[in-house]
Amino acid sequence: MSELEAELAALVRADAGLMHVLTTVRALELPDWRLVSGAVYQAVWNAMTGRPAGYGVKDYDLAYFDGSDLSYEAEDVVIKRVAAAFDEPVRSQVEVRNQARVHLWFQNRFGEPYAPLHSTDEALGRFVAPTFAVGVRLEADDSLSVAAPFGLEDVFALTIRPNPNRPVAKGWAKAVDSARARWPELTVIEP
Repeated sequence: MSELEAELAALVRADAGLMHVLTTVRALELPDWRLVSGAVYQAVWNAMTGRPAGYGVKDYDLAYFDGSDLSYEAEDVVIKRVAAAFDEPVRSQVEVRNQARVHLWFQNRFGEPYAPLHSTDEALGRFVAPTFAVGVRLEADDSLSVAAPFGLEDVFALTIRPNPNRPVAKGWAKAVDSARARWPELTVIEP
């Protein structure tokens, strides 16, 4: 584990909300799961800017990968199972997506082609910005594993830049504006 990964893990562990979600989801034993994106990198931003844990968190993005049944009905069973594991308000904040299905709906929703994935971690490489491409999982031995295909430098530098491995996302401006409204200290490197 790199120094930044260890620092991220410590910040995640210090956030009671994140640990509640991670502990609850671990018990569900979903295949190839991670808590990804906002709630994870925002824990760092809050620590770096002196804001309280949980500030600015809109939701908890839970990604998993199960290629055995690509139907929405199968994904909906998991969505309902996860929801049943939480009380409100967290129940309404956890957003569950089977990464094995994303290619089936992404183009219709976002207007961009999306090739099938082979794992949850592979999905991170397609996120809008390197800062957003981070995921954590609470392992059976209580260790926290971190996936960050672009590294964590941008996360800790409070920097958002476009993902260099894909065209600029159609939702780029909206994502940047939303983040700047909550963390005006951010540095944005425009495309």
